[in-house]
Amino acid sequence: MSTQGTIQLPSVTDKKRWLILSHAFNMDGRAASLTVTDKIPYLLEAGVEPIVFSAITGIKDQRFPHYQFIAWGPSGFRFDLRHWVANKYGRGFIYKLTTRTVSLLLSPLIAIEKLLLGYSSQWSWTLPAFFHGWRLIRAGKVDVVFSVGSAWSAHLTGVWLKKATGIELISEVHDPLVIRKSPDDQGFEKSKNRDARFRHYLENQLTRFSDKVWWFTDGALHYAKVRNPNLNTTNNAHGFVVTPGAEPPGSLDANQSHQYTDRLNLCHFGSLANDRSLSTILKALVPLLKKYPEARDRIRVHAYGAPLDSLSIDAIKQLGFEDVLLAHGRLERDSATGKSGRQQVAEKMQAADVLILLHGNDEWCAEYIPSKFYDYLWTGRPIWGITHRNPQLDQMLLDRGAYLSPQNDATEIAVALEKIWLDWNSQQLIQPTWRPIGVDQAVNTILTQVQNRSK
Repeated sequence: MSTQGTIQLPSVTDKKRWLILSHAFNMDGRAASLTVTDKIPYLLEAGVEPIVFSAITGIKDQRFPHYQFIAWGPSGFRFDLRHWVANKYGRGFIYKLTTRTVSLLLSPLIAIEKLLLGYSSQWSWTLPAFFHGWRLIRAGKVDVVFSVGSAWSAHLTGVWLKKATGIELISEVHDPLVIRKSPDDQGFEKSKNRDARFRHYLENQLTRFSDKVWWFTDGALHYAKVRNPNLNTTNNAHGFVVTPGAEPPGSLDANQSHQYTDRLNLCHFGSLANDRSLSTILKALVPLLKKYPEARDRIRVHAYGAPLDSLSIDAIKQLGFEDVLLAHGRLERDSATGKSGRQQVAEKMQAADVLILLHGNDEWCAEYIPSKFYDYLWTGRPIWGITHRNPQLDQMLLDRGAYLSPQNDATEIAVALEKIWLDWNSQQLIQPTWRPIGVDQAVNTILTQVQNRSK
């Protein structure tokens, strides 16, 4: 797996015109957006001529045709409009007035939509995307359709276009479409939840109709093959794994030296939830502070990018850690400095003593690696991975030098935190091996697979 700019990409000599279906595109700091937009420069370099269909939630790209469609269903319309208003006017008075008014007006229709279908809000983006995609294909302006998760509406659009026109379809599945409940659950049981049932159906459709389809982890591919035996053959839908990697966040493109301060700053970036909670860290602080009381004033846990989860909020109150866990929220473009949210995040990452990687505690962790991990690798800072049932992620962390704890072992988590504290006190934190994973290797894998497709 390479770092940035070290791979000679294969040139695309035929079927250059790719229709890229991505609900999230050019959304500052969003993982679902970055995973596709970071590939664009390399695809352009290789000769791909992209046409992008996305929602209106991001910034319109000027380098190639980029069409933005608002979802036709009421819940999708509300979701897209919120982001569009925030991009255009910020999240002040206009945003609050507009979004609250639209939510009130649409609430009866949203209730009916949920009652009749029960799908996630972005499903109806499929309708305008399919209509306009079908017109472009019929006009002979598209050679390949590339559907990109996370929102499954992009994959549904791709399958519909494949069925309607026979166009070549390649598909990138970001998150598992089928969520298993336990190690013994292979994902065959049909859920009572209608959205989950549809995602189960859609996974099967992708394996049947995509000419190439890939996942981001070994675990995700393994369980997809268990449910869809045709992936075990060498037919056109042969599944494979692409390690997504990341571009250097902001302006980071080299390992920077680190300056110790009078505080040990443990920093988490990205979303939080009750199954991926900083309460895990706060609880581990309790035995540490009993053993080293002076650490109370010297350790700070920082949360960037999302509101705190309810378990973290409860732990703060119960343990009296209001001054220990500092929630900074989402970093968005700063009009005063001109820095994007991504640039600001890069600076905060670089200033961290240790970067916290919370994997979660659900069974789907066996099929999932947080996208933030690839950003972390560019910072040269030590990572503390608290992981669950994912040997691939554990090995990637250990290969580069990291603190590692199993999510389900509170004692091991406390031991790791004590080691971090002692290492920091002696100014001997782990110095990770500089082995970031660039996006060029992902694009190289994709282009090689696509150009070696079965005839």
